[in-house]
Amino acid sequence: MDSPLAVEPRGDAPNRQRARAEARASFARVGARTEPQRLFETGGLRWRFPRSSTPCEVAIVNTGGGVAGGDSYSVSLTLGEGAQVEATTPSAERIYRSDGPAASIATRLVLEPGAGLFWLPQETLMFEGARLERRLELDTSGEATFLVAETLVFGRLAMGETRIDASVRDSWRVRRDGHLVFADETRIDHAGATLELKAVGAGARALSTIVASSPNIEARLPDLRAALETAGSGVESGASAFDGLIVARLLAASFDQLRMSLVASIIALGGRKPRLWP
Repeated sequence: MDSPLAVEPRGDAPNRQRARAEARASFARVGARTEPQRLFETGGLRWRFPRSSTPCEVAIVNTGGGVAGGDSYSVSLTLGEGAQVEATTPSAERIYRSDGPAASIATRLVLEPGAGLFWLPQETLMFEGARLERRLELDTSGEATFLVAETLVFGRLAMGETRIDASVRDSWRVRRDGHLVFADETRIDHAGATLELKAVGAGARALSTIVASSPNIEARLPDLRAALETAGSGVESGASAFDGLIVARLLAASFDQLRMSLVASIIALGGRKPRLWP
C-alpha cells in the first residue's frame, strides 16, 4: 500500500513531507437504523461515531491537527437506499501557511434513493499565508434529500488577524440523477485586502454557503429568509430557490456573528445544530 506521506520537490524550495490522507465510508439502512457498511481511513483521517442515533451521527477527525501547503485530503461518503447520516467535525479545520503549493481538500458525496444527508462540518480556518484548493462533488438521486453547509473564516480574528494574505479556490458541483443542477466557483486571492472591497466582502471575514434539497424545498424559503432576518445582527445574507434546490450565502465580520444565523438557517431547512458544535 502506498505511504500516506510523500515528498514533493518544488523548484529550489526545501523538500517537505506532504500528508496524503483519505477517508471513505458507506452506510446502509438496517431496519429502522443506519449503520456503517464499509470504512476506510489512512494518513490521519479517522471516522468516529460519538453516539448511536437516528440519523447516524458521524464525526470526521483529522489527527494531524491541520492541513499544510501541499497536503492532500480526500473524503468520500456514500449513503445507500434509505440511509440517514449527519456528518460533522469535532473542531475547525486549520489551513496553515504554505511555502508554495496549495493544500487540497476533495469531498465526494453519493446519495441513493431515499437517503438523507446533513453535511455540516465546522468552519475551515485560513491562516496567514494559507493556500487552499477545495472541491465538493455531490451525486444524488432525485429521491434523496440533503443539506450541505460549509464555512470559511479568514484569520484568527480573536488574535487580531484581520488582514491576512491567504488564497482559496472553492469549487462545488451537484448532480441529480446524472444531470448537473448546481455549479459554483469561488476564488479569493489576498483575502485580507480583497474582502475589504465593498463589491466583494465589505469587510467580511467569515463566509458560509448552504445548498439544500428535499421534497417541496421551495416552501421552506420564507422560513429561511425569516430566520436570516431575525437570528443575528451584522450578517449579510441572501437565499434563493430554484430547480428543487435552496441556496443561501452568509457573510459577517466574524464567525461569532455568523454562527447564530448559520444555526438558524440549518434549523429552518429541517436540520439541527450538530451536538459536537460549540
